[in-house]
Amino acid sequence: MQGTLATVVGPSELAIKTYEVPDPAPGAVLLAVRRANVCGSDIHQFHGDSPALREAVLGHEFVGEVAALGDGVTQDNSGEPVRVGDRVVPVYYVTCRRCERCLRGDFGMCANALREWSQNPDVPPHFRGGFATHYVVHPDQYFFVVPDELDDQIVAGANCGLAQMLFTLDQTRLGQRTTIVIQGAGGLGLYAAAVAKERGARVIVIDGLADRLTLARQFGADDVVDMREYTTLEDRVERVLDLTHGIGPDVVLEVTGAAGAFPESLALARVGGEVVSVGNLNVGPKYEVSVSPGIITRKSLIIHGVLRYDPWYLHQALAFLQHTHMKYPYAALTKTAHPFKRIEEAIRDGESRTVARASITFSPSPTPHCECR
Repeated sequence: MQGTLATVVGPSELAIKTYEVPDPAPGAVLLAVRRANVCGSDIHQFHGDSPALREAVLGHEFVGEVAALGDGVTQDNSGEPVRVGDRVVPVYYVTCRRCERCLRGDFGMCANALREWSQNPDVPPHFRGGFATHYVVHPDQYFFVVPDELDDQIVAGANCGLAQMLFTLDQTRLGQRTTIVIQGAGGLGLYAAAVAKERGARVIVIDGLADRLTLARQFGADDVVDMREYTTLEDRVERVLDLTHGIGPDVVLEVTGAAGAFPESLALARVGGEVVSVGNLNVGPKYEVSVSPGIITRKSLIIHGVLRYDPWYLHQALAFLQHTHMKYPYAALTKTAHPFKRIEEAIRDGESRTVARASITFSPSPTPHCECR
């Protein structure tokens, strides 16, 4: 049986390739991908801005169905029994538990995190990305069974966006009666709004698109700042000060992916506040911005850069969705969906930022009917 995948073959160039679907190795799991989302980092990868993933399969935010279990696999990483036909979400990176980073407890920063995903798909077992009919969960990857009440459309974002925001906000002092400003109301920003609201914080969201600002309110924002109305950094800082009684927010979360947002993060934060940068991933001259380090010193700011999450946060993300899926309109995050054969349209939608999360669907389900173990 054969499967197909979308892989980067050059900057802003992808190819659809076909390979034999492998039997899973001992400890591995073969999935049939059901739905995948276009994350901002997928767009960076597509344009060649991710050095380790320039020949890799695209996609990492998705939900799949178990097609075959490798020898020895009977449970997910929470101890839940797993069977062929179950829906699961995998952590998209490897956690080797042996490198110096893992040994000090930085599991999300494992030195081997991209060991599998970064390989050219010509190397078996080929299916290492979510923009594909199939996906092989390596024995060093965590994965968790999806609760029945969570639709694919809701749960597809759990293994990147939501798990990332749960972990990120745990790195801060956010809590009851604190204030957070979220720069950007894409998928990450909307997840962050819901998480912050559930933790008792006051939530302010900044964006420049009407539909996103409407969603931000539905995801718990107490106030929004429309960049079409407040067009300069100074205008937005003044507006946030007005909304916070002249003090400023306790936490500023940058999830825009725009380098120019970082100096604004520093300007927005209160004295003694915290700034968290998640959206900016790229390095190099074209992503450099001008910052006066003195603002960090004079404000006594705490700066966090957060790339991934500890793998068990994916299990927390599923629990969060179970608890809140009737409260927040998660399905509205990915209301725009494209079939896999129109994957380039999905990427363009994601890049345009006119939708919170573009999505790719696989219909009918590509679950293989093979004699896999």
